[in-house]
Amino acid sequence: MTGVAILTSGLGRRFGDLEAVAPLDLEVRRGEVLGFLGPNGAGKTTCTRMLSTLLEPTCGSAIVLGHDLEAGAEAIRKRVGVLTEQPGLHPRLTPREHLAFFAGLHGLSRPGRRIDAQLALLGLEEHADRPMAGFSKGMAQKVALARTLLHQPDLVFLDEPTSGLDVDSCRVVRDLVLELRRRGTTVFLATHLMDEAERLCDRVAIFRHRLLALDAPEALRARFGGQRVAFRLDDVPGDLESVLREVPWVRDYAWQGGELLVRVDQPDLRTPDLVGHLVARGARVRQVRAATATLEEAVLGTLGIAPAGDDA
Repeated sequence: MTGVAILTSGLGRRFGDLEAVAPLDLEVRRGEVLGFLGPNGAGKTTCTRMLSTLLEPTCGSAIVLGHDLEAGAEAIRKRVGVLTEQPGLHPRLTPREHLAFFAGLHGLSRPGRRIDAQLALLGLEEHADRPMAGFSKGMAQKVALARTLLHQPDLVFLDEPTSGLDVDSCRVVRDLVLELRRRGTTVFLATHLMDEAERLCDRVAIFRHRLLALDAPEALRARFGGQRVAFRLDDVPGDLESVLREVPWVRDYAWQGGELLVRVDQPDLRTPDLVGHLVARGARVRQVRAATATLEEAVLGTLGIAPAGDDA
């Protein structure tokens, strides 16, 4: 268990007749960033709340940082940090007062230096002694992150940490996740943003009430997203869409970075035929290469959702 941060066995949660989380078997390695990726309403928050001891499961068990989820709940809470989607900050407190209050809850002695370090890490020094009532969502999220990391947890749960934030605040959050990984902190990142998962995560769990797939992003792209073929064309038929619809094994296409990306059944077998078809319809093909599917395609394929523009 020394290399495992979270190990669940049949962990699940029902709300009456609704099965929010089907019995889940999951292993999260120490020091990794695990993306827990799925659509809104998929049960990601319920999983996060169970694993961080905020919500009791209705079945199964889990070991978190070497402690049983039920018997060792207090020990777990001392070693984890939780950022909820709605952090619940008090508007009359300043960031410094807020962190001092939570330092007391964690039993930190002489926390002043640690509070200053967290304020500096998130660029809050100039706002440290201002009431939070007028803070933007991005500023409030930074305070919530500082609170989450104040006691230097070994495991951090982040539930949709960039939801609704501006570009600069998103960058701060993402940089912080990368810094946590560098320090060896385990991060459980619940998100529905595929770009965020691709940038930050060592592995990605695709989840919709149950675990559908778990692997590194590049492996998921190869395994579930299929293959696309990238063409550079000097001459493009004016009726390109009609030309491609003539081919039954072409699934969809898109332009990206000056290339025509075509998703094809059995690309190794069909690509020469597609080149011949394009040339016969007036295209001048300058370059052809295999193009790996995007993580979005992999996730949509795993969830059984057809990509936009796919009429099949």
